[in-house]
Amino acid sequence: MKLIVNGSERQVADGARGLQLLEQLGINPGTCVAEVNGKVFTAAQFVERTLSDGDIIELVTIVGGG
Repeated sequence: MKLIVNGSERQVADGARGLQLLEQLGINPGTCVAEVNGKVFTAAQFVERTLSDGDIIELVTIVGGG
């Protein structure tokens, strides 16, 4: 199925969850926040969410520093 992730089209398997998308993108689930179709999800919520064809997803990663 097709998703739009941070403005770019991505393909994932039908029935994929947020965790599979993050793994595909190489993103540590503990370091991001997701918005799906305008609704904000914590990382814990997003990894369990089943994605749907046509979802528009914005991922923001958290970077620590000093």
